[in-house]
Amino acid sequence: MERKTLLTESTDAKGLIAKITNICYKHQLNIIHNNEFVDNTNQRFFMRTELEGYFNDETFLADIDSALPDDSCRDLISSGRKRIVIMVTKEAHCLGDILMKAFSGALDVEIAAVVGNYDVLESLTEKFDIPYHTVSHEGLSREAHEEKIIEIVNSYSPDYVVLAKYMRVLTESFVAAFPSKIINIHHSFLPAFIGAKPYQQAYDRGVKIIGATAHFVTNDLDEGPIIHQQVIPVDHNFSAKDLAHAGRDVEKSVLSKALAQVLDDRVFVNGNRTVIL
Repeated sequence: MERKTLLTESTDAKGLIAKITNICYKHQLNIIHNNEFVDNTNQRFFMRTELEGYFNDETFLADIDSALPDDSCRDLISSGRKRIVIMVTKEAHCLGDILMKAFSGALDVEIAAVVGNYDVLESLTEKFDIPYHTVSHEGLSREAHEEKIIEIVNSYSPDYVVLAKYMRVLTESFVAAFPSKIINIHHSFLPAFIGAKPYQQAYDRGVKIIGATAHFVTNDLDEGPIIHQQVIPVDHNFSAKDLAHAGRDVEKSVLSKALAQVLDDRVFVNGNRTVIL
């Protein structure tokens, strides 16, 4: 007996839920949980179906394909722990939160390795018996630096790459190497305060809330599909430094929650938006 998750996306059409669930019944698969959503603006259908039973993937997916519109996408994902590689610079709070949650089982993930452009977080990482790779950017072009990182990341065959306060802008080549597989935490409630020093920007603007945003990385800086966001109240007593300090707790919470949703195969990318089922 296995558990797998069927992810389905297609042009919306009448009877899709019935067609898919009838095929599951035909293959004697038990539906543990099912959720669906229709983007009426773009006429796109999304469905996430948790299944249990004895699978013949080839024949099951062939039947699913025969029932769906021609432009459909579907994936049958086995249950099990996914692998990530984390990229960092110098700040420890997001990395430390993921390490602790993975260690305690609060986050069901295998951290294959951590890669940093400084060695500042090496000792923290190695306390959890996880390999740490320092790839200094000094004296290298951005492209040459990223080529070294890509080689290391690929050696671990991760399902996702997580930017836990990695403070360098990625090139188009790097993003293309891991399409819809790079998750970033931005220390701002996007789309406000894009780019560098968002807490200083927030202070200068006199905001009454600050927040953080976890999103998939695209070639548009800090504008990729948003996975999770959260805010906390602040007031005129907060300096820019106070805002940054308060924001760290929000950042690590948002990143870990977004990562949990992605690892559980709940996130569909729908253009520059996400659908989370």
